[in-house]
Amino acid sequence: MSGCGDLRLGSESKTGNSVRATRTIAAMTAVALVLGTPGAAWAESISGALARAYANNPDLNQQRAAVRATDENMPRATSGYRPRVSASADAGFLNNDTKIPGFGSQNSQTNPRGYGVSITQNLWNGNRTINGVRQAESSILLARETLRNTEQTVLQNGATSYMNVLRDTAILNLRRNNITVLEEQLRQTKDRFNVGEVTRTDVAQAESSLATARSDFFVAQSNLQNSIASFRQVIGVEPKKLEAARPIENLLPRTLDQAISNAFVEHPLVQAALHNVDVAAANVKMVEGELLPTVGVTGAVNKRFDPSGSTQNYQTLSASVVGSISVPLYEGGETYARVRQAKELVGQARLQADLQRDAVRATVVSSWGALQTAKAVIQSAQAAVNAAEIALNGVREEAKVGQRTTLDVLNAQQVLLNTRVSLVTAQRDRVVASYLVMAATGRLSSSHLKLQVANYNPTVHFDQVKDKWIGLRTPDGR
Repeated sequence: MSGCGDLRLGSESKTGNSVRATRTIAAMTAVALVLGTPGAAWAESISGALARAYANNPDLNQQRAAVRATDENMPRATSGYRPRVSASADAGFLNNDTKIPGFGSQNSQTNPRGYGVSITQNLWNGNRTINGVRQAESSILLARETLRNTEQTVLQNGATSYMNVLRDTAILNLRRNNITVLEEQLRQTKDRFNVGEVTRTDVAQAESSLATARSDFFVAQSNLQNSIASFRQVIGVEPKKLEAARPIENLLPRTLDQAISNAFVEHPLVQAALHNVDVAAANVKMVEGELLPTVGVTGAVNKRFDPSGSTQNYQTLSASVVGSISVPLYEGGETYARVRQAKELVGQARLQADLQRDAVRATVVSSWGALQTAKAVIQSAQAAVNAAEIALNGVREEAKVGQRTTLDVLNAQQVLLNTRVSLVTAQRDRVVASYLVMAATGRLSSSHLKLQVANYNPTVHFDQVKDKWIGLRTPDGR
């Protein structure tokens, strides 16, 4: 009996060492996924994934299309400086039946026809064209800032989904490995129960822990599938062999005050709000211009072929140049109401700009705090993992000599697992928070991240269309 006991203890010690080694390796692998240990050459990096999102994300591409559409506001506004040309032509049939008392009747059939060209040039319209051009410029700049904010959102979501996949993959591996350990624990407990060293209660406790571990594994599996779906939505491809990722703290401001100052100057939502104020102010000037005179000139040339009676070759050619001035006197008060309304909208836009500054400041402070918290949690979690590993080894050794129960071993294993999960989560949070801080300061862009991708330049399309006088096709040929 003692020999069997010695063999069993030796086997348990050997198995325990193997299990501990396996768990340590799995934990190191999981932590490496988030810490940023260099991966294999074929693994996709976070920079590569963000470059995919920058080039192919539908939300980002539709916003680029919106900016291109807004660019057309400029030629629309500048059309007020250009002449308007129109041509007209007419042709008809005229039957004339005339009866004159004492002279009988006369009948004639003619084909009157003609054509003409007219040119109208606006000379002054209360500066509505000038202010319309200014409004178009501000609206285009606003659209570009909206595009920049969309770019930040897409890149931030891409980094978050990338890290979520790494985190959930690591947690799934930890859960899977925990099942393996608990299965071995259950087997050993049953062996000890068969030789009378433990009771049925110990077996039930081991079985309960294994069942809970399997349940946690399925939850982790579901979480990973959700993260993969989010990754596919943002990046555009399925995540395969993702490389490690590190925080981008070297690109961030050194202090919180500096981060707030940068955000007030560079954040796209703040800049968009300021451009919106300019759009509203230009609209006030445009509506006020409707109360001012309009001066223009019209030139026309007309050729008529109007034969009548015996004059079959009757032709006329006329040309005219007419200057005009229109002075609005009173339009029922509608224009005055729109001026007052436009001024109130300017006030609203200014308040929205102040509100946006406050919102951006709050985001900077919140994200900065999240980053600092993640750093502190990593240190605490690492210390907790080290302590939990020592505690588990001690509990196992004490259980061998009967000083600890099976429940004590299971509890120690669960504590170690939880601390490892907390460490992985904190490491993920640190990377995500670093991207969040960069977005909050307004600098999360492909150029600042130095992504290997062709940067989209909205001014290219603007330069192609701003001076176009004619043409139905877009610059890309549609």
